[in-house]
Amino acid sequence: MSDALSPDAVHLGLDLGTQSVRAVAVDGTGTLLAAASRPLTSHRDGVRHEQDPERWWSAAGDACREALSGIDNRRVRDMAVDATSGTVLLADPSGTPLTPALMYDDGRAADHADRVNTVGAAVWEKLGYRTMQSSWALPKLLWLLQHTDVPPGARLLHQADLITWRLTGRRTASDASHALKTGYDLLADRWPAEELAALGIPDGLLPEVVHPGTVIGAVCARAAAITGIPVGTPVAGMTDGCAAQIGAGALGPGAWNSVLGTTLVLKGAALHPVRDPAGVVYCHRGPGGSWLPGGASSSGAGVLTRRFPGADLDALTERAAATGSTAVVYPLVGERGERFPFRAPDARPFVLGEPTGAAEEFHACLLGVACVERLCLDHLDHIGAPVGGPLSLTGGGARNRYWSQLRADLLGRSVTLPAQGGSAVGMAVLAATASGVTLEQAAASMVRTGIELRPDSSRTERLLPGYLGFVDELVHRGWLEPRVAAHAHRKADR
Repeated sequence: MSDALSPDAVHLGLDLGTQSVRAVAVDGTGTLLAAASRPLTSHRDGVRHEQDPERWWSAAGDACREALSGIDNRRVRDMAVDATSGTVLLADPSGTPLTPALMYDDGRAADHADRVNTVGAAVWEKLGYRTMQSSWALPKLLWLLQHTDVPPGARLLHQADLITWRLTGRRTASDASHALKTGYDLLADRWPAEELAALGIPDGLLPEVVHPGTVIGAVCARAAAITGIPVGTPVAGMTDGCAAQIGAGALGPGAWNSVLGTTLVLKGAALHPVRDPAGVVYCHRGPGGSWLPGGASSSGAGVLTRRFPGADLDALTERAAATGSTAVVYPLVGERGERFPFRAPDARPFVLGEPTGAAEEFHACLLGVACVERLCLDHLDHIGAPVGGPLSLTGGGARNRYWSQLRADLLGRSVTLPAQGGSAVGMAVLAATASGVTLEQAAASMVRTGIELRPDSSRTERLLPGYLGFVDELVHRGWLEPRVAAHAHRKADR
């Protein structure tokens, strides 16, 4: 075992999520030595979703300092940062934010998305996602430019870019996974200059881009005083969906990781790019040159916070499990708009069946997320993505054992719950590659296999009609393509 993966080495992972910033310290054997988190708050208003970028940095500093408080600094080898994909802001030449952060699911740039897709059609088609969604970073950049007094030398920052700038004390490169939704051409490995110029993107606004996992700088003295991270610690990064995939060890072709947080994100591994005629699946490049297809839904566990504010979710789960209800809530987190497994800006929540009382409504939300998850995998299978490998469940929702079993039952396939997965752990694994080991070597040493949940075939049979009814309702409302629904029916029949 190399020194980088020795039991004494400590690798720091920093995850900027929607609701919190989390820091973990993990040794070379995968033992979680310490973890700390700080909350984040959002402002939502219709299709708008914003956060204060300065709060990211203060929360990150506090979380890192707490996580490292009991660890000898001499053991800390490296760190990596992940953040939500498609979250952007504008900053002045010193890195001070000029705007709030437009979050990953902010949908105010719909008109700009039409222009982006007209101008860049050939590039997006070549890259396999066909069109950009209004919540992607490039349309939102155009919106920001239209509504902001932009000074000379201003910079576009992805969410992670602000943190790495503060950590290193200088402007840093973005990695290609964060830059994908801003229009970076992963095949040509460059910004599409002609298309960006036609859209009016000023020269010098966009960052330099490097491959995921590349060391982009080292922790400076000022950041060390705030965070407790030793001066000179190498810094790298990747997006949160890819980070969770690494943390689950889902790196072999056909392996998938389903991250159930505020929203549902599925990430897999493939030998070649996966192209989606519907444009809802896109591919990142892995640190070793593999392809990481996936998509991010606008549905997820955030529906529970919205529908049951302040409730005891453990108690509700226990009551829900006893109901046997098969009602289904379409679990959109916001008021409208879906991104994956289909694109429907006008999609709105609905209920199938008649849940009676809070427990049945809660169960309908749990089942609704499971239905979206199965439809994601059915869509991926429909477009030819390899989906036959192991499936792991991570994210906050995976800690609910009943919910995880319900998901396995509806999927009709075994799932694993990694012992300590998650985006922050994935970043600790990625950080370990700074010393020269491959990502696969780091994961083999640091990712711990958890428990396996096998489906109950009788329950699968009982739940499938509700799933197919959900699929048919999506078609009826004009949101889901009939051919995808037909594929879902064929798979259910098998």
